[in-house]
Amino acid sequence: MLCGTAAAQSKIPVKVVVVTMFEVGNDTGDMPGEFQHWVEGEHLTRRFPMPAAYHDALMNNDGVLGIVTGVGTARASATIMALGSDPRFDLTHAYWLIAGIGGIDPKMGSLGSAVWSDWIVDGDIAHEIDPREAPKDWPSGYVPLRKSTPYEEPRTNDNGIVFRLNTGLVDWAYGLTRNTQLPDNAEIRERRQSFPGDAAKLPPFVLRGDNLSASTFWHGKLLNQWARDWVKYQTNNQGTYAICGMEDTGTLQSLTWLDRAGKVDAKRILVLRTASNYDQQREGITAAESLAETKITKYSAFLPSLDSAYRVGDIVVRNIVTNWSTLRDRMPQATPETLPGPTKKPTQP
Repeated sequence: MLCGTAAAQSKIPVKVVVVTMFEVGNDTGDMPGEFQHWVEGEHLTRRFPMPAAYHDALMNNDGVLGIVTGVGTARASATIMALGSDPRFDLTHAYWLIAGIGGIDPKMGSLGSAVWSDWIVDGDIAHEIDPREAPKDWPSGYVPLRKSTPYEEPRTNDNGIVFRLNTGLVDWAYGLTRNTQLPDNAEIRERRQSFPGDAAKLPPFVLRGDNLSASTFWHGKLLNQWARDWVKYQTNNQGTYAICGMEDTGTLQSLTWLDRAGKVDAKRILVLRTASNYDQQREGITAAESLAETKITKYSAFLPSLDSAYRVGDIVVRNIVTNWSTLRDRMPQATPETLPGPTKKPTQP
């Protein structure tokens, strides 16, 4: 049995962990899900069985490891805890890139756009009554945990799970990638004309905005307004909702506790979500009709959003790997060249 320094040295050092949430079929060679571009582009050919997780871990020779969590916060938290506790890997200096697709607020961005987030807000932990039974002056039937009315003040920390990422690291990643050319095509150009507002009609671009994570796949203009209000409430008006996903608070909860156990560094986490669809109906149809169109692999920008996630995220991964001799022990900082600068400004909700 190895012990002490010898045991630590026997672990496989990991530079970057790429966290994706689903794959459609095989990891390579067929219609892609979130993982396939990473497996093929980063040459993740070393497979490590993970019986306690949703999917095996795959790794390349550069120290980049990829994982699929499975859909939903429960699977995500279990998979990340299994990976973070795995004795084969040294994750103490690893950077974590959570890269997936989501539904974007058309007031913030357009189909195929890529969103770096500072705030990740849980949308599941709450009280709820059917809005048809709610008082008529309530904006929704959703009530913060241990409160009696929607958005009741003062907000307390146990009303919902809120994670704030390392702003300096997000500054750096956004600045490094903000001018990335993202894929566009005739289909999504036509679809985005059906949504009001300047931001919804722009070609895909990289932006900064916050993330609502909820295992319920919600949809529609009324729930979009709930998402905006919920993020503002839970961040004390510091966050602005831009995009929704399903797993990120589960992943971040596990990483937070793994940090507490000394196994990972939670200051090295980035969350990137790209817009596969809008989070609400287009003009001229109902929310129910829009939801019926919104199925996995049938999202209006499914393939472009997968491409955007890899294009934007891999710039960050390659930079970390290339500069590992410095970035292993010192996190990157935004420089005059990478500081966030002028960009296409979305309309704020």
